[in-house]
Amino acid sequence: MGWFWADPVEPTASAPAPRRGPPPNHPTSGKPPASCPMHKPETAAPPKDAAACPYVPPGSEEKEPSDSGMNPLNFMFSNLPQTRAPGQKLVLPTEREVSSIPRGADKGEGNWEYPSPQQMYNAMKRKGNDHIPEDAVESMVAVHNFLNEGAWGEIVEWERQFGGGVMNALREKQAQDAQAEAERERERESEGQQPWPRLLRFQGRSKELTPKARILQMLGRVYPEKYGRRPPPFDRHDWYVLREDGQEVRYVIDYYSGAPEPTGEPVFYLDVRPAIDRPSAIAERAIKWGGNVWEKASGADVRRAAAEEAKRRKY
Repeated sequence: MGWFWADPVEPTASAPAPRRGPPPNHPTSGKPPASCPMHKPETAAPPKDAAACPYVPPGSEEKEPSDSGMNPLNFMFSNLPQTRAPGQKLVLPTEREVSSIPRGADKGEGNWEYPSPQQMYNAMKRKGNDHIPEDAVESMVAVHNFLNEGAWGEIVEWERQFGGGVMNALREKQAQDAQAEAERERERESEGQQPWPRLLRFQGRSKELTPKARILQMLGRVYPEKYGRRPPPFDRHDWYVLREDGQEVRYVIDYYSGAPEPTGEPVFYLDVRPAIDRPSAIAERAIKWGGNVWEKASGADVRRAAAEEAKRRKY
C-alpha cells in the first residue's frame, strides 16, 4: 500500500488536512473514491493473485532487486521516469497527489507524495509485471492513496492520545482536553511548522501475518460459530513514526477486505495499532481500547445521538 516517493514537494503544492478515522478499537472502514472500479460488484474483494489485483500494487510482495537507485526510506525506486514505457498504448497522467502525511525529521521537508499513474506503471514494469492492464492503473493509484490516508488518520489518532506518554494519556482521558489540542495545532500552523507526528519510513510485509492476525485465524477455525471464518489480511505494513520529543515508534497495519455493501460496493478495514516492541505500547493499547469499551458501556453513543437529535430540533 505504501508507494510513496521522497522527492521534495513543490512549493506551490498544498496538502489536504489529516483525516481522522472511527474509534481505534474498531478497524477503519471506508469506500474507495467513486472513480475506482471497486464500486462494481464483480470486484468486491481482492483476488488471491496479488499480481492481478487492481487494489494492491502488483509486485508488492516480491523481493526488491538490488539496485543503487533504491530509496532506503521505503525500499522503492527513488527515480522513476514520467515518460511512457516501451509498448505502452494509453497515455497515463503524470500529476502526483500530495498526501496529508508529513515526512522527515526536520521541519520544512513537506509531505510525502504519491506516485503518478505513469510512475506506478513504470515501477510495475520495472519489477517484471508486464501483464498489468494499462486502463486499471489510475484506479489502482486512487485506491492506494485512499487506503494510505485512512491508515495515517488512525495513527494520528493514536499519537494524539499517547504521543506524550501513558500518564499524560490518562490525564487527558479524564480532562477531555480536545480544545487545547486543537489550539496547539492552530499555533503550529500559524508558525509555519509541520504538524506532529511525522512518518519516517515504512515497510511492506504482506507475507508475514501479525500475531493478532494469526490468533484471529486460529480462533475462526476452532470456534467458527463465535468468531466466524474470516479471510486473512491481504496486506500488512509497518510504519515508523517520529514523535515531537524525538522518539521513534512503530505501528502495525493489517489490511482486510469486508463484506460488500448491498449495492455491491466493496469495503475495506484497516486494523492500525502500535507494535508491542516497547513497554508503553501495551499500556497504550489497554487504555485506548479499554476506554472506548467503557465509553460505549456507559451509554456514550446514546447520549451523543440524543444531543444530535436535540440540536436538529432546535434548528
